[in-house]
Amino acid sequence: MSQWTPEWAVSINGAGDVTNLTLANLTITSGRTDIYSQPYAGYCNVEIINLDQSPIVMDINDQVSIKVKDSSGTFVNIFGGFVSDIDVTVSDAGTNGISERIRVIALGALSKLPKSLTEGVLAKDFDGDQIFSILSELLLNNWNEVPAAETWADYTPTVTWANAENVGLGDIDQPGNYELTSRSSDLTNVYSLVSALATSGFGYIYEDSVGRIGYADSTRRADYLGTNGYTELSANTALARGIRTQKRSGDVRNDVTIVYKANATANAFDAQSQGLYGPQQYQINTSLEHDYDAEEQADFYLGLRAFPQAQFKEITFPLANGELDDNDRDALLNVFMGLPLDITDLPSNITNSQFQGFVEGWTFQAGYNQLNLTLTLSPTEYSIITTRWDRVNPAETWNTLSPTLQWIDATIVA
Repeated sequence: MSQWTPEWAVSINGAGDVTNLTLANLTITSGRTDIYSQPYAGYCNVEIINLDQSPIVMDINDQVSIKVKDSSGTFVNIFGGFVSDIDVTVSDAGTNGISERIRVIALGALSKLPKSLTEGVLAKDFDGDQIFSILSELLLNNWNEVPAAETWADYTPTVTWANAENVGLGDIDQPGNYELTSRSSDLTNVYSLVSALATSGFGYIYEDSVGRIGYADSTRRADYLGTNGYTELSANTALARGIRTQKRSGDVRNDVTIVYKANATANAFDAQSQGLYGPQQYQINTSLEHDYDAEEQADFYLGLRAFPQAQFKEITFPLANGELDDNDRDALLNVFMGLPLDITDLPSNITNSQFQGFVEGWTFQAGYNQLNLTLTLSPTEYSIITTRWDRVNPAETWNTLSPTLQWIDATIVA
C-alpha cells in the first residue's frame, strides 16, 4: 500500500504527449451495461485548461490516447479513440491574459463499425475466423491504401511488417468454437454483422485500452480464469455509498428458441419457471451451422435466465485510496472486459457478502488528485460454458487435473 495520485498524459495522433495543456476533469466509459448485449462504442469526455492561448493541436477524427501512471510510475493506457467534438470556451480574461476551457469528446474504436458497410460474403467457418475476415477488410489497409506521398524515411522504424497499416484491429480469438454457416452478399453495416457473428459464437466484440477492436470467443474467460485466477478485492476499499445489485422480472426467460441455419430452430423451456412467472419467451437469431450447437446454446441461455438472479450493477473504487493495495490498484487501472474479480467484505444483503464474476463495463471519473473506477459485473456462471467432451485437448491426461476436483464442478479443463 502507498499514497498515489493520478499523473496524466494525453497523446494526439501518436505525436507525443500534450504538455502545454492541463487536464481538469475526465470521464471515460467502456464496455457494456449487462451481459445480454454486445457493447457499443465507449467514449471519453475530457476538459482541458489552456492558460496561455497555446495552439489547439487536435482536430476532428484525430486519434487520442489517455494514459495514467500506475503504482510503479509506468504509464498505462486507459482509453484510445477518435475525437468527435471540440468545444472551446473562454473561462477568464484580464490583465494576466485569457484562460480557455477545452472540452473534448472522443469515441471508442467501435464507433467506426456502424458507419462502414459491407456485402458480408462469408464461407462456412468458425466464429473467430468469420469475424477476422470482416474486420481485417476494414481495419487492415491494402498496399494501394497507403497514402501515395508516404516515404520510407517517414515511416515509424519500429513497426513490424505484420502490423504495418493496422488501423485498429486487435486480438481476435481464432478460429473460435462454433462453426457458422456461409453468408451470401447482402449489404449491411459492419457493426450489425460482427455483433451477430459474435452472438452466434457465444462471444463478444470489445475495444481495448489503446483503441483497437477485438473478439473474445466463448472460452476466453474460462481460459483466463484457469490461468490467472481472480483479482481479489475487499469492498472495504470501495465507496460504500452506491454499491448496488439488481434483480428484475424482466430478465426472466423460460422458453428459449435458437434460430440457426436455414431458419431451423432449437428450443428449451422450464415448466417450473413458467408456473411461477408465466411464459417468458425469447428468440435468438444466429448463423450456427449445427443443431447440437443450437441445442447447447438454448440450454445454456435457459439455465441462466429461467429464474431471476441478482446482477452486480455498480461498485466504485477510489484508486487514490491509500488502503488499496498497489497490485489491486494496478489491476484496476488495467481493467478490461472479462477481468475476473473476487470481491469480499460486501454488506450482507449484497450477494451474501461476496461476489465472484467478470467485469462487463466500467467508468473512470477523474477530478483534482483523484480517480474513481465504477464497475458493472456479471456472475462467473454467466460466462463459463461447460466444456464438451470432444473439445478437450486429446493430449490431456487425468494426472494434470486437480485430484480434489469434483465431477459436478469440472466445467472447464485447463
